[in-house]
Amino acid sequence: MLKGYKDFIMRGNVVDLAIAVILGSAFAKVVESFVAVLMNLMGKVFHQEDFSSFRPWDVPVGAFLTALVSFLMVSAVIYFFVVVPMNRIAIRRAGGVAPEAAPTAEALLAEIRDELRARRP
Repeated sequence: MLKGYKDFIMRGNVVDLAIAVILGSAFAKVVESFVAVLMNLMGKVFHQEDFSSFRPWDVPVGAFLTALVSFLMVSAVIYFFVVVPMNRIAIRRAGGVAPEAAPTAEALLAEIRDELRARRP
């Protein structure tokens, strides 16, 4: 029974997942602190820290706007500081050639049509 548990824990994918969760939570703190800086700067521009007190027509939409702006900032930080650099690194490792885009359905159908026409006598 313990051997099976040890085998399960020592599988590569379980250990990789554990490492990913730990690194993800640590990275989330970095992104959250950077977004807090951006929200603070935005608060200085709009003269308020967040939008929680915003209530047009007595509808409390301020908390939603604050969460939405925070989400957009987090996604922008992740995209511009993680995704774009990782894509550039992947392209450099591939020899400087960007991966070829997958053909569209129309292009594939046109290719099949042309092949069928070429086979006709």
